[in-house]
Amino acid sequence: MNFYPYLSPVFQSSIARCLIMLALCGLQGCLSPMALDHAVIEYDKTTADILSKLILLNIARSHQHQPMHFTGVSNIAATFNFQLNAGATPAFTGENGSLLTPVFGGTISENPTISIVPVEGEEFTRRMLTPFQENKLTMLLRQGADVDLILRLVAGEFRINGGKQQGIYYNKPNDAKGYRMFRQAVLHMSSIQDRNKLFVEPLMFEQHWTLPAASLTAEQMAALQKDFKIDYLAQSKQVTLSKRVTGRIVITNYDPATLSNDERIRLQEEADQGAGNDVMVDIRPEYPGGEWPIHGIFRLRSFHNILNFIGQSIGDNPEYDVAKYLQTSDVSQNPVNTLAMLISDDKPGNGDISVQYGDWYYAIKPDEGYPWNREAFRLLCQLFQMTMTDLARQGAPEITISK
Repeated sequence: MNFYPYLSPVFQSSIARCLIMLALCGLQGCLSPMALDHAVIEYDKTTADILSKLILLNIARSHQHQPMHFTGVSNIAATFNFQLNAGATPAFTGENGSLLTPVFGGTISENPTISIVPVEGEEFTRRMLTPFQENKLTMLLRQGADVDLILRLVAGEFRINGGKQQGIYYNKPNDAKGYRMFRQAVLHMSSIQDRNKLFVEPLMFEQHWTLPAASLTAEQMAALQKDFKIDYLAQSKQVTLSKRVTGRIVITNYDPATLSNDERIRLQEEADQGAGNDVMVDIRPEYPGGEWPIHGIFRLRSFHNILNFIGQSIGDNPEYDVAKYLQTSDVSQNPVNTLAMLISDDKPGNGDISVQYGDWYYAIKPDEGYPWNREAFRLLCQLFQMTMTDLARQGAPEITISK
């Protein structure tokens, strides 16, 4: 039956072609976003899995006393090619009409190019062997991460200044006295955090300089006004320069802003005597958690040392249970391992990410209750990202893989 009895066959063919072209344009507009959305999501999942497996692999290498090695994906460039074709063929209507049946076809091809850069040489030293600076620790703490989990990962030693407990305590299970004191100190920090009374703040203070007014020209005075507050003392013919300074980070059980300016300057001068990877702790007796006053520093270690600590704790230097200090309040979490690993001869079947190195498979041990191990591994991935620099640098032995 012909639905267009008053239209010529040529005009019917023209209408069919127009309808087919409109359909193809709409079809191409649908396919392009769908393919791009799928590719971006899958690339994101893949790079995240690569990062997780890379960290697990180096923990396995440390466990087996093998050298660590890191590789980064510096660039992913994917080209998509959409090809659509269409035509029309007479319908099987016999002699009763001249209807046309559209015929559609198309292909979608993807051509990704992935650049891989080994982390070695000066880049390896800067990213893996250089200790973390205090701003990295405070960045994680301000995001609400558990202070005991972060310190057990990042800190390599705890130094107490003054008192009967003065000394250096290492975060090493084979140092029984040092390891016990280190664990008790971070548990004490955790008990204060559980009460929402732990402060991780920079020292803010006013610094003053007094100069003879005659020693400064008008041009120098104008230049100093950009950065300093200037007060002229007419009687002594002197100029006082004042500037608000942001100093080192201090972990306290009180708000540092409540201290006098002179006391904040004194703490700053003490903190400045330490290295850039030292974080001062000042727990005072008149505030929450003051049942065990602590004054000292946590010394942070490198990412390489963190992975080596976890790898060695699997076999040669295992961690063990440490009870809280007698004066410390109850704490919510105190697991034996900083990051518990699962090692087996067969690939784990729980669906979690695992890697094979040698004859063993390595994976994160499933948690019971609070997700301590998952949080520890998530922090490891964040710490690795914090060491990230521009991988696509000149002179790097870059490897490009084209699919």
